[in-house]
Amino acid sequence: MHGPTQLFTVIALISLPTVMYGGYALMGVLRDRKLTDHQRAMFRAGHAHAGVLLVLALVTLQILSRTALTDPTLWTTCFLLLFGILAQSGGFFLHLLPNRNKLGSRVTTTGALLLAAAMLLTAYGVAFA
Repeated sequence: MHGPTQLFTVIALISLPTVMYGGYALMGVLRDRKLTDHQRAMFRAGHAHAGVLLVLALVTLQILSRTALTDPTLWTTCFLLLFGILAQSGGFFLHLLPNRNKLGSRVTTTGALLLAAAMLLTAYGVAFA
């Protein structure tokens, strides 16, 4: 592993404790009952997506490191993966803000599209490895 896949693997591994802390924070939010039911659901969804997508990133980065994709394509795929995860999970957290449901939905949808592009590039790399 080298270059972008190594760097983004380190970023994903360092990000995991932040998601773990998010679980701890979620417990406090649920205990204090300061959020509406909708806000609690969005907090849970954002937290869950962040954790699952980081694990997906670690698997995808391992796969990418075994492909013959060029470095510019690897960088592009890694950035799509990173920004896709941030947007997909972050969009749910935007729902916590008053009157931001449309923005949260747009950000989440954008994240899904970025992740889809990253997965398609990874599939291309595997198919032509």
